[in-house]
Amino acid sequence: MTYNHLCVSLVPLFNHLNIEDQKKINELVTHHLVEKGELVFSPDEEAQLIIVARGNMKVYQLSVTGKEQLLRVVEPGGYEGENQLFGADNNTLFGEALEQTEVCVLRQSDFQKLLLKYPQITLKLLEINAEKSLKLEQQTQFLVMEKVEERLATYLINLSKVKEENCVVLPMKMKELAAFLGTTPETLSRKFKLLEKEGFIRRDKKTIIILDHNKLENI
Repeated sequence: MTYNHLCVSLVPLFNHLNIEDQKKINELVTHHLVEKGELVFSPDEEAQLIIVARGNMKVYQLSVTGKEQLLRVVEPGGYEGENQLFGADNNTLFGEALEQTEVCVLRQSDFQKLLLKYPQITLKLLEINAEKSLKLEQQTQFLVMEKVEERLATYLINLSKVKEENCVVLPMKMKELAAFLGTTPETLSRKFKLLEKEGFIRRDKKTIIILDHNKLENI
């Protein structure tokens, strides 16, 4: 398979650099095609930055009982592993392809050389990590909400704000979204039907059209 695109141009961490510098960085990455259900990374592997160029990758950890706990879904342009590049150990996180997914991998040794040559990357990394922390904080807020419909309504509103439109596409499957919102797929399905019945949304599989923002927010 031939890869003509620049993986690094998809990532805010690098795409603020000029195109020639992006090309030099892109020469350091290796490309991998991962099939649906395959692990992209797991605990205790070599530290590396994993960039999703195409497809989707879920990041999760296992509870003490072995139950999967979804943390986030990494979409094209997103990445995972930056903390490990700075020396943090990954003892708990797994990455799994939700569909056929193309990833670009940058090793720790190469990444450290980049930081010496491009110090502005460090500042960008701090900025993006702050955004990640905010998203995790938002997920914690979801779980504090007593009613599942409150969590779902808040999630859809936030998704709409990010996309800046009323029509949004769910970035994960029902099973993953249910885990993210702290409920079961069956309960989540019932809550979707409830919001449809009340005229708050219209749903066609993973496509959601928000019909009434105000009523949805009032939930």
